[in-house]
Amino acid sequence: MRSKNIISRISKRQIKNYSILFLAGMIFVAGVLLVWAVSLKIPTLESFSQRQVVESTKIYDRTGTVLLYDVNQNVKRTVVPYDQISQNVKNATIAIEDRSFYSHGGVDFTSLFRALIANIETLRFSQGGSTITQQVVKNSLLTNEKSISRKLKEWVLAIKLEKILTKDEILNLYLNEVAYGGAIYGVEEASQAFFGIHASELTVNQAAYLGALVQAPSYYSPYGPNRDKLESRKNLVLDEMYKNGYIKQDEHDNAKKEKITFKQLESKGIKAPHFVFYTISKLQEMYGDDMVQTGGLKVTTTLDWNIEQAGEKIADKYAASNKVNFNATNDAFVALDPKTGQVLAMIGSHNYFAKDIDGNFNIATAHRQPGSTFKPFVYAAAFNKGYTPNTVLFDVPTQFSTNCDVSNMTSTNGCYSPGNYDGQFRGPMTLRNALAQSINVPSVETLYLAGINNSITLAKQMGIQSLGDANQYGLTLVLGGGEVSLLDMTSSYGVFADEGTRHEYTTILKVEDKQGNTLQEFKNSEKTILPKNTALTISDILSDNEARTPAYGANSVLRFTDRSVAVKTGTTNDYKDAWIIGYTPSVVLGAWAGNNNNTPMSKKVAGLIVAPMWREFMDAIVSTLPAEQFEKPQIDDSFDLKPVLRGKWQGGESHLVDSVSGGSATEYTPNDSKVELLSGGIHSILYWLNKDDPRGPRPQNPNQDPQYSYWEYALTRWLNEKGIVQPTDPTLPQSIDTTHTIDSQPKVSVLSPNEGLELSGGTPITVTTSYVGKFPQKENNFYINGNFVGKSITPPFSFTFIPNDFSFITENNTLTVKAVDTSLQNSQMDVHFIITASQ
Repeated sequence: MRSKNIISRISKRQIKNYSILFLAGMIFVAGVLLVWAVSLKIPTLESFSQRQVVESTKIYDRTGTVLLYDVNQNVKRTVVPYDQISQNVKNATIAIEDRSFYSHGGVDFTSLFRALIANIETLRFSQGGSTITQQVVKNSLLTNEKSISRKLKEWVLAIKLEKILTKDEILNLYLNEVAYGGAIYGVEEASQAFFGIHASELTVNQAAYLGALVQAPSYYSPYGPNRDKLESRKNLVLDEMYKNGYIKQDEHDNAKKEKITFKQLESKGIKAPHFVFYTISKLQEMYGDDMVQTGGLKVTTTLDWNIEQAGEKIADKYAASNKVNFNATNDAFVALDPKTGQVLAMIGSHNYFAKDIDGNFNIATAHRQPGSTFKPFVYAAAFNKGYTPNTVLFDVPTQFSTNCDVSNMTSTNGCYSPGNYDGQFRGPMTLRNALAQSINVPSVETLYLAGINNSITLAKQMGIQSLGDANQYGLTLVLGGGEVSLLDMTSSYGVFADEGTRHEYTTILKVEDKQGNTLQEFKNSEKTILPKNTALTISDILSDNEARTPAYGANSVLRFTDRSVAVKTGTTNDYKDAWIIGYTPSVVLGAWAGNNNNTPMSKKVAGLIVAPMWREFMDAIVSTLPAEQFEKPQIDDSFDLKPVLRGKWQGGESHLVDSVSGGSATEYTPNDSKVELLSGGIHSILYWLNKDDPRGPRPQNPNQDPQYSYWEYALTRWLNEKGIVQPTDPTLPQSIDTTHTIDSQPKVSVLSPNEGLELSGGTPITVTTSYVGKFPQKENNFYINGNFVGKSITPPFSFTFIPNDFSFITENNTLTVKAVDTSLQNSQMDVHFIITASQ
C-alpha cells in the first residue's frame, strides 16, 4: 500500500513538471510569434499601388509553338475613386465575400472556424473564410504560395492594415484591384468590359453578377461553358443582399427576373476561343483560379491549329447559307482522335464574336436532343444481348403505349405511335437496314428488345454522362429523347471507332509551371466498353452505303469511295437540332446546326442541313491521313440461329432440305446445298423469342410480354392491308440426305506457291492445286487475307494474280483455296506467303 502511494506521488510530480515545461514552451512560441509579428513591416498606401507582378498563363496548340491565348495579355485596370463606384456593387461584394466586413478587425475568426468545420464535414476544403482585408493583403503584398507562414503573415498584415486605413479605403482598394477574369482587373474595367457602363452606373443585377464573378473568374466567366453556374451564383448574391438588408424584396425579385446582356468579348489576341475557354475552365478546376490567372503556367493543348482553322472557315461558310436556306443561324464542330481522346478542334459556334447569335455560347458543350444519332448506342446494346444485324423487325404503324388501345395509332394523350421522316412504312426490315436508313419504328422495337436500362447504362459507359435513369424516358429515348452534348457524343462514337475501347477526352497535353517544371502530362488511358465485334458491327453498318441507299441515295455526301467512313445523321422531331457524327479509325468528327435560342429550322432532315458542311470538313481532315478500312466483323449466320435472327420473317420454325438429294439435311450436308423451309406462320419477333434471352428457348406463352399483343395486332393489320395471307406449312421430305456422307468429302491441296514462300509484290503468282473427291470438281475460289480475289471454273482450276494489285496484301499473307464439287461439298486449304519489296 505504501509503495503505491509513493508511485502516485512521483506520477503527480512528473505530471506537474511536464505541465510547467509545456506551458513554458507555449509561452516561448507565442513570444517568438509576437516578436515576428511586430517585426513585420507595416504596409503603406504606396505599397498597395505597386501590385505584385502578374505572371501570365499562356495556352498553346499541340505543337507548343502557336500561342492561342495569353490569359493576362494587355492587363486592363482603371482606378476610380470610392465615390464613383456604385453602392450596389459595394453591397453585393460585401454580402457574398465578407458580410461582417464593417465589424471585424481584419480577420474574422468566426468565419474561419465556420469554414474549417464545413471543410472537415464535406472533405472538399473549398471554403476559405478570408476577409476582404485579407484578400487586399494577399493580392497586393504577398505571393500565391500556400503555406502556414504566408497565412500568418496575411493575418498579421490584415490586422495592421485596419489600423492605418478606414474600411471604405480598404474596400476601395479591393474593388480597384480584384480580378474579374482574363486581363480585366478592377470594378471600373469590369463594368466597361461586361456592360459598357461606368462603375458608378451599375444596377443591382449587374452588381450581383460582378459579386458572383470574383470567387472564380475563369470558372464563372460569362463567356465560358459555365454560364448556368454564373446565373446560380448571381442569384445567391441577390439572396445574400436581401438577407443582409441591402435590397428590398421587390428589388430582389425584379433583379432575378431581369435579363442582362453581356458585351461581346474583344477578339484581339485569342485563337480557337471556345476551345481555349473550355480548357481554362478545366485548368481552373485543377489548379484554382489564382494559379490560372497569375501563376505563369505554360499549357500545351491537344488542339491541331490547322484542323481548327479549316473548321472555323467551313462553319462560317455554311452558317451563312444555312441561314438563308434552312433558317439555321449557327453551327458547331468537334473533332478528336479516337485512339487517345485528344480533342483536335472545338468550334462552339460559327463566330465566337457574333453578337446576333450569342456566339460566345459553346454549343459543343451544351445539352441538346441528339435525334437519331443516339440510335447506334441502342443497337449496340441489342447486339451485346444476342441480336444480329440480320434480325427482322416490322416497320408498320404500331401503338407502343400499353395504356392505349392496340388500334390507336396516335401519339396524343399518353399514346405513342411514331412515324418515319418520310411518312412511309416499309414492312419487314433487318436491324442493319433499319439503322443504316434511320427508320424509327424498328428502332423503337430495338430499344424495347435491348432494354432501356441496358441502353442507358451502355451510353453512359461510352461517355454520355448527362442521361438520367430509365424512369425519365420511355421508348422515345432511341429517337433522341435525352439531352446530350456534341462533345460527349463525338467522344462516345470514338468507342466504335477504336473497336470498343474508350479514351476519356482531354484538351491538355502538358502543363508546366513558371520554372519549367512539369505539373501534369498526358497519359493515354483506355477502357474496354464494347466487345470488339459489336463495335465492328456498328462501324460496318454505318459505313454500308448500299444499306443506306434507299434513304440517302447511292451517291450522297455520306459516300466515301477510297476509305471506310462510318456516319450517322439525326434530326429532332421539332427541327430544332440537326446532327451528324462520323468517323474513321483515326478521327471522329461531330457537327451540329440549328439556332442557339432553340427556335426551329426549316422542316428538312439533317442530311440536307448539316451533312454537306460535315463532309467538307471531314474531307479536309482525312486528306492528311492514310486511307484506312474498318476490320470486317464476324458474321453469325449459323442455321442454329432462329430464322428471325437470320433475316427470315415468313415463319419461325426451320426445316433444312438437301437440294441435291431432296432428303432432309444431315450434319454432312454442305450449307450451299441446304434449302430452308419455314413453318409456323408470320408473327412478330416476340412470338418466336424471349426478348431477354433471344437465343434461348422459344416462349411458351408470348402473351406474358406486355408488348406482344400490340406488335401482333400491328403486323396482322399490315398483312391484311397488303393482302398477304398466312403461308401454309410446307410438306417435309420423308427421307434424309444420303448423297453427302463422311466418305464423300472432297480434299484440295495447294501445289504452289509453297508454304512460307517469299515473293515480289510486282511478280505474277500462279496458284495451282490438286483435287481428290467422289464427285467431279466444279470450281476453285481464291481468297487472300479473307478477301475474295477470284474464281476458276475450268480445269486445271488455277489462278494468277499480281500482289501489288490488291491493297489488302501486306508483308505476311494467307492464301485460301476453297474447292467445290458438283454436289456442292467443299474443301479448303491455307498457305502463307511473304511479299518482299518489288525488284
